Amino acid sequence: MQETLLSDDAVRDPAAIAAQLAAKKYAADIVEALNQLEPQDAASVLGRLPAERAVELFEEQELNDPAGLITQIPEEQAKAVLNGLSADRATDIFQQLPPVDRTRLLSLLAPENRGPIESLLIYPPNTAGALMTTEFVSVPSTWTIGQTLQHVRVVEHTRETIYAIYVLDPYRRTLQQVVTLRRLVAGDPNASIVSVGRDPITTKPLVDREDVARIITKYDLLAVPVVDDKNHVLGIVTVDDIIDAIIEEGTEDVQKFGGVEAMDEPYLHIGFFEMIKKRAGWLSVLFLSEMLTASAMQHFSDELEKAVVLTLFIPLIMSSGGNSGSQATSLLIRSLALRDVKLSDWWRVILRELPMGLVLGAILGIIGTIRIAVWQEAGLFDYGEHWRLIAATVAGALVGIVTFGSLVGAMLPFVLKRLGFDPASASAPFVATLVDVSGLVIYFTVALIFLKGTLL
Repeated sequence: MQETLLSDDAVRDPAAIAAQLAAKKYAADIVEALNQLEPQDAASVLGRLPAERAVELFEEQELNDPAGLITQIPEEQAKAVLNGLSADRATDIFQQLPPVDRTRLLSLLAPENRGPIESLLIYPPNTAGALMTTEFVSVPSTWTIGQTLQHVRVVEHTRETIYAIYVLDPYRRTLQQVVTLRRLVAGDPNASIVSVGRDPITTKPLVDREDVARIITKYDLLAVPVVDDKNHVLGIVTVDDIIDAIIEEGTEDVQKFGGVEAMDEPYLHIGFFEMIKKRAGWLSVLFLSEMLTASAMQHFSDELEKAVVLTLFIPLIMSSGGNSGSQATSLLIRSLALRDVKLSDWWRVILRELPMGLVLGAILGIIGTIRIAVWQEAGLFDYGEHWRLIAATVAGALVGIVTFGSLVGAMLPFVLKRLGFDPASASAPFVATLVDVSGLVIYFTVALIFLKGTLL
């Protein structure tokens, strides 16, 4: 049974809530409780907590709208929090602030904290530079393992992580090696630090966070150093920062794939009109696109009057093409994101999806033919004397539409990526709408071929 995070007596009293939450052992539990409150109530509670506790809470990635909260708490509390946060977390919050609030809150920072944060703010969001922290452990290559261990003991409380130590050239300050904490602890204290080091895997500050995630995954790293063109260490991106970034990126992709603009707040915290804005745009575009379906049906109105039975299979035909297209789009968006497929592989994808679509369409065509035959022979519905031609029309149309849907669904992410858009924008509703219109044209073209001189 889930623990009640807030007592009934404390729900309406910020002071009581603050007292109750201050006693909780884990920051994650307090954040979970704060996320249940309205933003103004959460800010009121944060303003009553000890500064050290508030810093812990703002460090938690799960805290809803930290930028909004930092602007609502008392200025002295905000000053203590911002000066107590790690540089990368403070940068995350500043990036989300409006320019006026950003300028005001930057002035609250101590000079030694403001410099690193301003240096991180110059990098675009979702890049290695924006994700990295400047709080890492580095030592000159002339040190021994014993000297390095002593240094780690002294500085560990001021560093975000100590599981990687970066060995620098003592004069040029360029990165030479990286030493894991395990190798450091197990080494001979009198040996040189370079005796337990290895060549570092690095990245550049403007590299996209997805590419950084791939580096960390490929080489099984806990952190990756970010270096400039002269191989000076600018900061490090830790695995926990990457996990948060991957979750955020995955959430955005899922939302886009559903035909919704990406949301940067939890569902229940987004205002009614903001939600309308996020959803109405794509919905309107899809609606206007679907109007082409009506136009296509109007174009074939004479055929529909002569063979009304064809209308019975329109939903079946349209949905099959949309479904096949959505399948292909889902597979290719993920493959492009994971770099399993590159832009130059588009022709290989076509050669793979073309026979795939033909076979899948044939399978559905056989099922559709069997269905029509069973209904006709069992007396469940009379399709008329030309029911075999109708079955052939449906089967042929399914082969064409499923093949076309697979090709369109597979190629659309390539086109969007080539144009500089996020492939996830090739949402399932968009693909389905596109295939619906073309599916009708294919369906009635096949019908004209099979039924001309009989029903048409």
